[in-house]
Amino acid sequence: MKTTKNNVWNFNEDIEFEVCGEGVRRKILSYTDEVMCVENHFEKGAVGALHHHPHTQITYIVSGKFEFTIGDEKKIVCAGDSLLKKDGVEHGCICLEEGVLVDIFAPMREEFV
Repeated sequence: MKTTKNNVWNFNEDIEFEVCGEGVRRKILSYTDEVMCVENHFEKGAVGALHHHPHTQITYIVSGKFEFTIGDEKKIVCAGDSLLKKDGVEHGCICLEEGVLVDIFAPMREEFV
């Protein structure tokens, strides 16, 4: 099942994964026009290619270890860390240890649905 906009209850076990790239899959958890929550699963070695978009994005590292690039900076992050990516700033990651990221976007990413 896919999550629908403005749905109050969204149970993770009912939401299907979407493949986003080699070793990367995601679930759209909940969203409105103003905000979106996305769960991303990465296999070791998977890459979140450098990109930018007109959305502010907060990423919370649930598990694993990642090398993130945000703008001109690179840092290693792990479970419990969080990142702020302002709209238009180039960012991407390499998964160093299998893990899960939760992204919050404002406004929602229309191209994801």
